[in-house]
Amino acid sequence: METCIARSLRASKIVHTKNFPFVLLRSKSTVAQPKPATVQTNPSPAALESKASLSWPEYLAIRRNKRRVQTAVTIPSSLLGLTLGALYFGNLDTDPTKLILGIDPFFFYGICTLGCAGAGALAGPTIGASLWRFKNRNILSLMDKKDHDFYQRIAKNRVDAALQSPTHPVPDYYGEKIGSLHQYRQWLRDQAKYKRKALLPEE
Repeated sequence: METCIARSLRASKIVHTKNFPFVLLRSKSTVAQPKPATVQTNPSPAALESKASLSWPEYLAIRRNKRRVQTAVTIPSSLLGLTLGALYFGNLDTDPTKLILGIDPFFFYGICTLGCAGAGALAGPTIGASLWRFKNRNILSLMDKKDHDFYQRIAKNRVDAALQSPTHPVPDYYGEKIGSLHQYRQWLRDQAKYKRKALLPEE
């Protein structure tokens, strides 16, 4: 009995205060404190220069950033093409009585102006990719190696193009929209679902 009382006194501290004669203080809790949450950030090119290879999360994050740059450059490139086309074709001397390829000149020049905007939109991703490669030239060898592995996986797991139809194409055939492991797994599920529907059509 005395041993139990002694153990209880060692586990608690008796403090005498003015208002409360006896206050039992609990010993320090041994419950593990929660660890602070870590914030995942995109890897910087400077931190990746010394690496022999890229991990898949790092590669996909860089690839997502590259796609954003291409999209960002496409918008001003389209507007530039539209502006240059409007300035050129808008200043041409036009005779409304003379058709061009059987089309009214104003409609023809309008179509050509829209064609210039389309050419700018097509050139935008190429320009954006060139700018990105110049800015990240220190990790191009790592990216090119990982690109080769990535497209091998895409070619291996995507649906055969012969199974698609003009009204129902294969979703993201080249895997251009993949920017994370979650999106890659979703892409695999979409390919498998499309393949099942193509090989086993519902009656």
